[in-house]
Amino acid sequence: MGFENHTSGSDFILLGLFSSSQISLVFFSFICIIFVMTVTENTVMILLIRWDLRLHTPMYFLLSHLSFMDILHISNIVPKMVADFLSGNRTISFAGCGFQIFLSLTLLGGECLLLAAMSYDRYVAICHPLCYPILMNEHISILMASGSWLVGKINSTVHTAYALHFPFCGSRAIDHFFCEVPAMLKLSCVDTSHYERGGYVSGIIFLVILFSMIFASYMKVLLTVLQMKSSEARKKSFSTCSFHMIVVMMYYGPFIFTYMRPKSYHIPGQDKFLAIFYTILTPTLNPIIYSFRNKDVLAAMKAMLERNFLPNR
Repeated sequence: MGFENHTSGSDFILLGLFSSSQISLVFFSFICIIFVMTVTENTVMILLIRWDLRLHTPMYFLLSHLSFMDILHISNIVPKMVADFLSGNRTISFAGCGFQIFLSLTLLGGECLLLAAMSYDRYVAICHPLCYPILMNEHISILMASGSWLVGKINSTVHTAYALHFPFCGSRAIDHFFCEVPAMLKLSCVDTSHYERGGYVSGIIFLVILFSMIFASYMKVLLTVLQMKSSEARKKSFSTCSFHMIVVMMYYGPFIFTYMRPKSYHIPGQDKFLAIFYTILTPTLNPIIYSFRNKDVLAAMKAMLERNFLPNR
């Protein structure tokens, strides 16, 4: 109640993740480290892909967009969390909340499509290598990346406009660390079932169908890998696909569980815990799993370091 007295009529209050306990201080420090790591990793990945000709392939082009999305996503949330914790002022304006929702949904939807495009790239590269230049070329990768951004923005515009038009009659305290639609719907004093049904339709398209496509692609890749004669190639491909699927499940699992449940089934503490996976942890893991374990990326990084820090070598 203390926060509510310091807000204007249209402001919201983000209750956040942190309290004043010592454990929260440790967790706050951990989140700050994760944020710096994520921005650094993904920025390095974008620069490497842009700088090294060996990485000018459709897969790495899509990865550069994934890295950019991850930078924007974590930057949309963590700086506000840090500022709220340090200042003690947890209010956010109606416009600020709307912007957070719009950017978050744009990036979440766009990343779902981008991950599906990347799984298609791996499927074609391993299962139909001779057709790769035709089925997955520069033109197609540009269309995939552009489509991910465009469809993500269109979906986000519809959901943001619809979610923000509901009246909020009682408390404006959002029990979350950022403005997320399921948490805001709980504050509305009108029936939101029509919107929720529309949300389920989007969830089926962006989450269930795309996840099924990704899962099917990697299963087909694994079946092809198991038929390879080279044990080393089998081991490498199996390891790569396994790590990719782990990251995909870490992203899609909590995302599906959060957005495919009715409003009455949402528990604030559970929602906040699940959101950490697809807003903070996955952007940190993506460049490590998809890129920094790759020999081409490591070679490009070594060449860039030698060029910039060991010019006489």
